[in-house]
Amino acid sequence: MNEEKNNKSSLEFENNDNKQVIDESKNNEIQSNDEDSNLEENIKLSKEIDLLKDKVLRISAEYDNYRKRTSKEKIELYGNACIDVITKFLPILDNLERASSTSSDLESLKTGIDMVIKLFHDVFEKLDVKEIDSTGEFNPNLHEAVMHISDKNLDSNVIVEVLQKGYIRNEKVLRHSMVKVAN
Repeated sequence: MNEEKNNKSSLEFENNDNKQVIDESKNNEIQSNDEDSNLEENIKLSKEIDLLKDKVLRISAEYDNYRKRTSKEKIELYGNACIDVITKFLPILDNLERASSTSSDLESLKTGIDMVIKLFHDVFEKLDVKEIDSTGEFNPNLHEAVMHISDKNLDSNVIVEVLQKGYIRNEKVLRHSMVKVAN
């Protein structure tokens, strides 16, 4: 009976050992599967990071190219605008040089100057430049008061005299009118 008991104990011990080995084997398998899934997830995340880095690099390069292109276009636009304005003033210079080179009487010189002034007005009209109206009430947005006079016959803030004409283009003041203001 002792022997039977020992055999039985020994079988139980072997079964327990087998169970333990099987449990350890299952645990190792689970752990191995977890490591495989972690490795796959790391690879997937690494690829995603590489794609995002590439995307950021491309966007950065695209923005840099855009900035350079717009800067170049701005410089070209300014250059073209200057050329347009200069070519419009060249005939005026030509007339002034012709008037300067001739020896004529005072009346013909005055006529030449009037023609040059007319050319200036024509150029201003082409460029949409208008003279600021300096009659009536003083407007600090359009006029610059450089002198004040006291006159009881005039209302306050009335423009008495224009000392220098002002000009405006598309609602932007190019030069304020210098005026003398009453009271």
